Amino acid sequence: MTASERPLVLLTGASGYVGGRLLKALEDGGVRLRCLARRPDYLRARVTATTELVGGDVLDRASLDAALRDVATAYYLVHSMGSAASFEEKDRAGAHNFAAAARAAGVRRIIYLGGLGDSSAELSTHLRSRHEVGDILRGSGVQVIEFRASIIIGSGSLSFEMVRALAERLPVMVTPKWVAVKAQPIAIVDMIEYLVAALKLEAGGNPIYEIGGADIVSYGDILREYSRQRGLHRMMIPVPVLTPRLSSLWLGLVTPLYARVGRKLIDSMVHPTVVRDDSALKAFSIRPRGMREAIALALRNEDSDYRGTRWSDAMSAAGEPRDWGGMRFGNRLVDSRVVHVEVSPERAFAPIQRIGGATGWYYGEWLWQFRGLLDLLAGGVGMRRGRRDPVALEVGEAVDCWRVETFDSPRHLRLAAEMRLPGRAWLDFEVAAEGSGTTIRQTAIFDPVGLRGIMYWYGIYPLHQLVFAGMLRGIARATRLASDGRKPKTQ
Repeated sequence: MTASERPLVLLTGASGYVGGRLLKALEDGGVRLRCLARRPDYLRARVTATTELVGGDVLDRASLDAALRDVATAYYLVHSMGSAASFEEKDRAGAHNFAAAARAAGVRRIIYLGGLGDSSAELSTHLRSRHEVGDILRGSGVQVIEFRASIIIGSGSLSFEMVRALAERLPVMVTPKWVAVKAQPIAIVDMIEYLVAALKLEAGGNPIYEIGGADIVSYGDILREYSRQRGLHRMMIPVPVLTPRLSSLWLGLVTPLYARVGRKLIDSMVHPTVVRDDSALKAFSIRPRGMREAIALALRNEDSDYRGTRWSDAMSAAGEPRDWGGMRFGNRLVDSRVVHVEVSPERAFAPIQRIGGATGWYYGEWLWQFRGLLDLLAGGVGMRRGRRDPVALEVGEAVDCWRVETFDSPRHLRLAAEMRLPGRAWLDFEVAAEGSGTTIRQTAIFDPVGLRGIMYWYGIYPLHQLVFAGMLRGIARATRLASDGRKPKTQ
């Protein structure tokens, strides 16, 4: 069978943690693939030449018709957990749109990833929404294979990042009751194996498969096992009074989570998420590994500084993109400065490419951290996300409180701000050869919304002058130190 004769598969959610891993597995398996994305450019660097990218949004019914045309199987990996508004309403609307479009396009199968939880019991809004989406998709008349999973263990996953940060940063932990609730965590590699196997599964009806690892454990067990493998001695003190809201705020301060996502995650943690139906073990030959092996595998990826995808790189991780439709922008404010360095453009761009994460911002690190703390308290992303790789960058991935919008090495890097602001903001770096050296132009751009936005800009203008000027000096110094073979330091 030629490539054009193979069944066409549509993948939604490819910018997310699971979707990004699944994307690579499907490409490696020679699947004829199309990806639906709100911003296709953010995925372009992550896909091979054989994968088709189409723009669209499950909340925009008209955009789905072209995306689903000629599709045999569609993966539905979309959710609105990062939304500050009612994510249940958005999940419901997206599922209805996708179900109607799939039925109209003649799609034969939808593969959907939901969440474990006893439907007969009182569930959190997050788990209840996951189950409702499955019901809506099944109502389309298209066959739906639904997987329901608990905690995912893998380098860069939301749950694992939380466990890792807690264990690494807190020798003594005050733990609420939900830390003792039972779950059945599954390794990301086993999750992906299930999702790939569902493509060729011979099954009738609309089966629901509950999937989990070999062990039933609590979050406390996972924390203890992680600490054991890392050689850390940690004390956990249980308390009965730490509410989900207080827990989420606490997690936002000590982990890469922020309060909005943390609250929804914790709301789900208070319910047991264990496999009660073993039909997945009968339908598939997959035998998921246990917690200890899953953590060891995740740590091996962490130790090699490799993360295939991270939860924070998903577009939804920063919350729903702000709708600027109808907003009047006409007061764009620009702060630009230039420095000349006697190195090649490649060497001049190198410290710019490493910006953020463990490298830092080359000046005023405590000011950046304080700004991140204020953003966290306001419900923003803060500075906790870091970056996927200390050197490599891709369009669409997160860098602390920014997201890479343009990356053209060794000439141009543009970062779009995802912190809470009364307007839109970018930080832009342009590198160009000049004479025997190179010029680096750094530009801060702000589109204020109304008087509040203008007051914000001029209110912090002196601080911007200090921080951005210091950052450019630090970058210039880093290029010179690197050319001399010395390791640059941030201030």
